[in-house]
Amino acid sequence: MYNANKPTASELPSTGKLLKSTGIAAAIAAGLLVTVVMPAEYGIDPTRVGSVFGLTEMGRIKVSLAAEAAAEEAAEAGGTATAAGPVPALDSRPITPSTDATATAGAAPAAAAAQAGTRSDRTVLTLEPDQGAEIKLVMQEGATVRYSWSSSGGRVNYDTHADRPGTSYHGYDKGSEQRVEDTLTAVFTGSHGWFWRNRTGAPVTITLITEGAYSEVKRVV
Repeated sequence: MYNANKPTASELPSTGKLLKSTGIAAAIAAGLLVTVVMPAEYGIDPTRVGSVFGLTEMGRIKVSLAAEAAAEEAAEAGGTATAAGPVPALDSRPITPSTDATATAGAAPAAAAAQAGTRSDRTVLTLEPDQGAEIKLVMQEGATVRYSWSSSGGRVNYDTHADRPGTSYHGYDKGSEQRVEDTLTAVFTGSHGWFWRNRTGAPVTITLITEGAYSEVKRVV
């Protein structure tokens, strides 16, 4: 038996009230879109509210990192890798206690360490504004490397990742920092390393220190 009271026409909301409620909901949604979603997701902040709460910077980093990843995947799919601007200078050398008089002799201990499965290197490169660079270490599965890198001119975008034949990208970490110190353990045998992009507006120098089990340091971009 149906006992519920059927509402009368006077108890139902009028068309005007429904339109008013819909308009209010749409206005709230539009406000959230402009003040929260657009700054946090796309770095677009027409009201400047997002900058006050730090959402705009977060959105710009997201957009920049997404663009970097898309460009890198496109380059790998095409079989070539390019970077904006001139190719960065690369200075990679073993960390050995040598002087000018003993530099040649110092190469022997470095070679022996590499053959034994461990080595240490200091790699320095310079990035112009908007320029990118990528350094990879050739590592065996399960090998571990301790590393630190720093930028001389502020925070730079970075992506720590790996690749091998059949696997174009495996991500470890990404973000925007001035200095990172961590340990990397190879999930497979292949190339493992870092991509940096300089968005500071001025030249920066990246200094990378690596120590562990790898056989080669190479510049990919």
